[in-house]
Amino acid sequence: MPGENLSRDEARERAALLSVDGYEVSLDLRSAVGEHSGDGPRTFRSVTTIRFRCNEPGAATFADLIAPSVTSVTLNGRDLDPGQVFDGSRITLEDLAADNELVVDAQCAYSRTGEGLHRFVDPEDGEVYLYTQYEPADSRRVFANFEQPDLKAPFRFEVRAPEGWTVWSNGAGSRTDGVWRFAETKPISTYITCVVAGPYHYVTDTYERVFEDGTRLEIPLGAMCRKGLAPHFDPEDVFLVTKQGLDFFHDHFDYPYPFGKYDQAFVPEYNLGAMENPGLVTFREEFIFRGKVTRASYEGRANVILHEMAHMWFGDLVTMEWWDDLWLKESFADFMGAFSLVGATRFTDGWITFANRRKAWAYRADQLPSTHPITADIRDLQDAKLNFDGITYAKGASVLKQLVAYVGQDAFLEGARRYFKRHAYGNTRLGDLLAVLEETSGRDMAAWARSWLQTAGVNSLTPQVLLDAQGRIDELAVLQEAAESHPELRPHRVAIGLYRRTEDAGEAAALERYARVETDVDGPRTVVAELAGAKAPDLVLVNDDDLTYCKTRFDAASLAALRRELGSMTDPLARALCWSALWNMTRDALLPAREFIGLVVRFAGQETDIGVLQMLHAWAESAAVHYTAPERRAAAGRELCQAASVQLYAAEPGSEQQLAWARFFARVADVPAAFELLSGLLDGTAEVPGLEVDQELRWAFLHALAVHDVAGEKELAAELARDDTASGKRHQVRCLAARPHAAVKAQAWAQVVESDELSNALVEATIAGFAQPSQRELTAPYTDQYFAAIERVWNERSIQIGMDIVRGLFPSLQDSPQTLEATDAWLAAHQDAAPALRRLVLEARDDLARALRGQAYDAAAS
Repeated sequence: MPGENLSRDEARERAALLSVDGYEVSLDLRSAVGEHSGDGPRTFRSVTTIRFRCNEPGAATFADLIAPSVTSVTLNGRDLDPGQVFDGSRITLEDLAADNELVVDAQCAYSRTGEGLHRFVDPEDGEVYLYTQYEPADSRRVFANFEQPDLKAPFRFEVRAPEGWTVWSNGAGSRTDGVWRFAETKPISTYITCVVAGPYHYVTDTYERVFEDGTRLEIPLGAMCRKGLAPHFDPEDVFLVTKQGLDFFHDHFDYPYPFGKYDQAFVPEYNLGAMENPGLVTFREEFIFRGKVTRASYEGRANVILHEMAHMWFGDLVTMEWWDDLWLKESFADFMGAFSLVGATRFTDGWITFANRRKAWAYRADQLPSTHPITADIRDLQDAKLNFDGITYAKGASVLKQLVAYVGQDAFLEGARRYFKRHAYGNTRLGDLLAVLEETSGRDMAAWARSWLQTAGVNSLTPQVLLDAQGRIDELAVLQEAAESHPELRPHRVAIGLYRRTEDAGEAAALERYARVETDVDGPRTVVAELAGAKAPDLVLVNDDDLTYCKTRFDAASLAALRRELGSMTDPLARALCWSALWNMTRDALLPAREFIGLVVRFAGQETDIGVLQMLHAWAESAAVHYTAPERRAAAGRELCQAASVQLYAAEPGSEQQLAWARFFARVADVPAAFELLSGLLDGTAEVPGLEVDQELRWAFLHALAVHDVAGEKELAAELARDDTASGKRHQVRCLAARPHAAVKAQAWAQVVESDELSNALVEATIAGFAQPSQRELTAPYTDQYFAAIERVWNERSIQIGMDIVRGLFPSLQDSPQTLEATDAWLAAHQDAAPALRRLVLEARDDLARALRGQAYDAAAS
């Protein structure tokens, strides 16, 4: 990655100097098909014309381009020597005029890492598919430009493609004389331009709306995927959610969708969940479900569709000036995704998923040494790449949810409406948003921002209950704490719920809420006077309804009630919040892992929310692998395997709960009887009533068998022959790398670390198979190899692949003080390594140290 970085200071200097009037980009993609000759990368021709103004004639600047070669560079009719002005990532431009025209003719490389113009060959039918992915700064791999978000401009694309292909871009397009030409875009940033090309399966629909003033809006809708996935594609549901989202945002934003058409492309080997390119949103194709999935999967897809749609306003129409204010688009889109999911679709329990899944991501990120304020200090593009994290997305969204409770929903939405109209097609900073929110709410937004946006860390809230002689509440207070590293105590708007065990005649006992108040918590101790005199509770939930962003703690009586009654809580959101709090306590070494696992074994079978159930499975597995004392791991594994087996048969036949337990059973299977059942389900000699073993579930079962050497190369090859698809290939590669043999691990390591032959998707699959909890001894020798290789990998590979390797191959399963010492030694010896690389290693170190603390606490528990 040397020479490819861009600093904030450089971007600011260039933005102060230039204004961009427009781009014309011509791509010749006919080279995507056919045999490739030569030793270098497969390339395509890219010709870019940029018209721009300079407010200091005679000054110098640079354009961005990452390409194997440049054929010609012309500035204001003057030919420049590519060998002199192009260094592999920048084109030096000197003696600028007031009005300038730059023309760059280059040979750019197709990507195999998901960055730039990605080329994928479908193993099923040999068809080639292309798509682009740029954020934060990879459009320069496809065409010459000024790669920073605040130099917006209109774009006009034209593309030559192989016969029989269709090409899409941000604007509407048509093919004449063998060339696809696209309508000029509105002013947008380089990172959200997009091209998708190939023999995609494409389905269309139309969205129509008539506004109160009689204005009619018609938006052409499209959805596409590879031909091999077409039998599994359900565009009707994609279009349903899309129309519901467009209705919702038009109702609340009072600003019509501004980018013409709305295509959605589900593409292969995609690194992200999705990308908000205006008029052409891209998604990972795993959102097309090849087998039976739970409602949570459909909810997750709907949430992503709505998240990306929210970006059309937050991010595309109005864009942050620099990546410091990335939250101005990602936090809002994350919040709006859940807000619209609940308000517009069938997924009315979306806030439960938000509380249980998204906030768990935020809580973890906010306790890492790399935690940062929501408005972050982004020095350069490598910093930006790593800041697409749980702080920027989920914590930011959580804080916005709290802000809505603070200022009121009407004031919040009116602020958004003014923000769009005031800054349409422009760029903003934090102060621009705070200004409109102050106008609409009358609140001091500067003070709120200082507490919530400009400081890092998560607070803990714990109830303190004093009872009088009659057994009623004499005083209830909320204690607020903060970590020493981030001591800020914040103002919280919270709901406090009181719960008691009820036993109505003829009905099972339940833990139900009988009192609730909303109040402001500020400082280390806040007395909640409104609850004085209430009946003594069995449980106090200090962030009921999940209004604020905090870690919920319990007093002793509440924790005892949960140990007895957690499964009987009738409110699904309250139940999810309690599970989340218990998991945070496990991670913080305040609850032994064995006890958390015991609670899952006792109560998870009663969980009605499928998303919560699947999250409990993931947490229980993590508790057993990372937080359980080493001497108890085998027992914990057997306990989970036995519980999963019981619930697999106890669940309603054919239900999504049964499917979730089947997948969990495969992940925790570790005894011969479990392997025998999985094998029998694969070959038809065993049956679980109601369980349909489709292709995706077959791969899940085979992975478990491969990990334990029950299935080998022969069985995996036979399964690939049965499922000879891109998805099948990824599954097979993961299973092959998971086998418990030294030669297998050596081969997997070499393919990922010492070679760049694998595509991004197969790198990901190989890493996923490499380290298995039952194979700790087998992968122990790779600890030293990891630390010897990572700086070289970071310097030689793309940032995406570098991130995948550094994160994915960190020896987290070698959870001993010796691994911690090796990590510290590397950090001490590499003070000058790239800050982004050091950040990844520091984060992994923190996870390891946390696991060791949890193991020690679990070992000490009686």
